[in-house]
Amino acid sequence: MELFTTRPTGLLLTVLLVVFTASSDAHEHHMDKIEEGHAISDDPIDSILWVHILIQSLAWGILFPTGMVLGIIRSRWHVPVQTVGSVLAILGYFLGHKHKGRQFASNIHSKFVPSIMLMLISQVVMGIYLKLHLERGIHGKIRKVIVKAHGIVGKAMPIATWVQFVFGGLTMLGFCRGDHTGQCLAHFIMGSAFIAYGIILTILLLVGQYWLRRTGRSQEFFDSMVIAAWGCVNTFTEHRWGGPWVHNDLQHTTMGIIWWCAGLLGIWLSRKRDGQPKRNLIPAIVILLTGFGMSAHPQHLEISTKVHTIFGYTLMAAGVARIVEISFVLKDKNATSEDGSDPNSFQYLTPFLLCASGFLFMGATEEQMQLLSDAHVTHVSYVFILFSISFLLFLFVNMLLHLYAVHAWNSPAKSDPTLPARTAPPNGHPNGHARADRRIRDAEEFELEGLISEDDEDTKPEGKPRQPHAS
Repeated sequence: MELFTTRPTGLLLTVLLVVFTASSDAHEHHMDKIEEGHAISDDPIDSILWVHILIQSLAWGILFPTGMVLGIIRSRWHVPVQTVGSVLAILGYFLGHKHKGRQFASNIHSKFVPSIMLMLISQVVMGIYLKLHLERGIHGKIRKVIVKAHGIVGKAMPIATWVQFVFGGLTMLGFCRGDHTGQCLAHFIMGSAFIAYGIILTILLLVGQYWLRRTGRSQEFFDSMVIAAWGCVNTFTEHRWGGPWVHNDLQHTTMGIIWWCAGLLGIWLSRKRDGQPKRNLIPAIVILLTGFGMSAHPQHLEISTKVHTIFGYTLMAAGVARIVEISFVLKDKNATSEDGSDPNSFQYLTPFLLCASGFLFMGATEEQMQLLSDAHVTHVSYVFILFSISFLLFLFVNMLLHLYAVHAWNSPAKSDPTLPARTAPPNGHPNGHARADRRIRDAEEFELEGLISEDDEDTKPEGKPRQPHAS
């Protein structure tokens, strides 16, 4: 993210970021009202803390991701959006340290603040350096390193933001401490993985078809690789080997075994005899079996059993939808069209169900279920809330991808109804697209592979300074 275009503004806000980040070490949180053995006090959350949550959610959860996409497409709105986001992030930081009401013991949310703020500061500094356009002498070599680092940190920031949001929610409720830590990690890591899988499938569905063909691999090759690796980890971490088998150890371990066995098969079936990529159903079957296992997962509370059942059914539905998509909608093809710009409506079902199942699993920890049970909240209401959040996240992801695709490909948001379906308009490009397939492919490879595309640099007009890619 290049946040600033002018040196005074950029340097000033950089200094402010450094000052308030450094001040976090000196700030002392009051913990005099926290009972021994508890993580939070019994006080309610005050209005200042609620404002902190809302502002940080707006800055880090909406503005920064939007600004990242605007930077990738080199929009003139990139700098204003990121600047507003930075100002709000600073304001939200101070509000988080000025609140009253509920007190919190030493927690992971506050400890992670220096790390995520260091990422933001590094992006500011690197963005300012790139804006100076120092390309002569040693700066030419340094610039290449800075550009790559700028892109890596920029792409890592949404992940770090997600982690910090999770830490914030757990800290606010005082969850996932002591004996609850292990099952919390399992739920939030696995749930986040399902959400990430759904987002990645959406990216590949809408803007990644050219990149996928360039790799010479099918989607199932990459899916199966991750499934096999994850299965190996689960096989040896879900049970303390040498100790007694307790609770759901056996079910978790056998699920890990299925994953790596099926993953190896999926890798093998992802190529034809001539080496060409081949679609297969193994990842979909793994998702289906995992959902079946989770739907019958025994729990201590009735509401927990029902939420796990809905989670399992949702995951099973995602697996079935993927099977139908590959076998009957696409008929083993990668996409309905060459560039994947007009997917079948059924293809949105699998990634959405994966996102929904991720939220359901993240929301099914022991402490959350106990809290809902004590509050007499039904599982139906709770599931509806989690599905609502899933709809909003999926909407935001699709909006960002639409923003990228429309501007990066320079294609109109609405097609011209006066043009025949497969004829070329006067500009010589079919279906109203202002760039040929070559440019579309370059744009997608730029998004999925790196910061700078050589083809993109070659097409820039002579005499204009080369602009760094933002992330």
